[in-house]
Amino acid sequence: MGLPVVRPTMPVVAALIMAAFSGLVIGAQTPTEAPPYPAPGRLVDVGGWRLHLNCTGRASPSQPTVILEAGIGDFSVEWSLVQPAIANLTRVCSYDRAGDGWSDVGPHPRTMRQIVFELHALLDVAGERAPYVLVGHSYGGWLVRVYQSTYPSQVAGMVLVEAGSDDPLRLLGDGRLVHASDLTTGEPVPAVKTSSPLRETDIPPSALSQMKAGAAEAAAHANSGSRAKLPADAQRMRTWALARWQHVAAAVNPFESEELAAMRAERARNARPLGDMPLVVLTRGMTDETGPDAKTREDDHQKEQAALTALSRDGKQVVAAHSGHHIQLDEPDLVIKSIGEVVGAIRK
Repeated sequence: MGLPVVRPTMPVVAALIMAAFSGLVIGAQTPTEAPPYPAPGRLVDVGGWRLHLNCTGRASPSQPTVILEAGIGDFSVEWSLVQPAIANLTRVCSYDRAGDGWSDVGPHPRTMRQIVFELHALLDVAGERAPYVLVGHSYGGWLVRVYQSTYPSQVAGMVLVEAGSDDPLRLLGDGRLVHASDLTTGEPVPAVKTSSPLRETDIPPSALSQMKAGAAEAAAHANSGSRAKLPADAQRMRTWALARWQHVAAAVNPFESEELAAMRAERARNARPLGDMPLVVLTRGMTDETGPDAKTREDDHQKEQAALTALSRDGKQVVAAHSGHHIQLDEPDLVIKSIGEVVGAIRK
């Protein structure tokens, strides 16, 4: 799934998981059933858990490597319509965050800081070298921005595809809509963990049961909407991956509001955190919003997207007239073109 403008702050399942973490002894994970087909890339150990990295195209000292970061609940197959064309241009890597796709489950909680650390470790261990052009879809837009702020010397360009806003709306359990900024508590974000991935046996049976039920529901709609445009094998893999409890665990981040607050604070300190970096912001032209407030929310979304271009003095926005939230599936050629423009600007 991508990152809608409105979604629950944290599902009941996630809350149960986090409540169960207290006092857990976490170690190596248990084996699970095999995926429907082998990983197209390789599984790289980053500290006791393996992440799937699929790099194609030839690396060259004269041009950057493109890193593709998917939205929440999505993984490497979401780039199936984009990666082959980019591989003809330069080195390009898609990957699966811990718990999704072919990757093992990693340590919890799944903070953005943790995910970015793992991606950095993955690229380093795999021998992939900067400079990078980071391409982030939806939730992945936040991740690539956190990556750039954490490892600024490695990032030479960026493409934000329907990236998340700095202060998104969140739906509470009682039906109220609030901004993420209303949910901050000031609680410090946990330090990155370099070991001890979550095991199935660490999760209480009641929480695990709800996780599996939620996964089954997600799998039933794994390829709805724009994802029906994915190749058949990619759809098979999504159906398999979304049916696993690991898929639910991969999205548990109770510190999201705090991490977004830090992102807003960074922009308050520096209006152009990307400096002169080449940046393209790709925005949907077809609304995904529904309900009586749909027009207001869509107007807000468009303003937030336009504001993202200000992250760089060399930022520009491109509206995908025929796309909803998944521009890489609705108009892959536009995403390919935008990545190519950023890569070309860096070559110069």
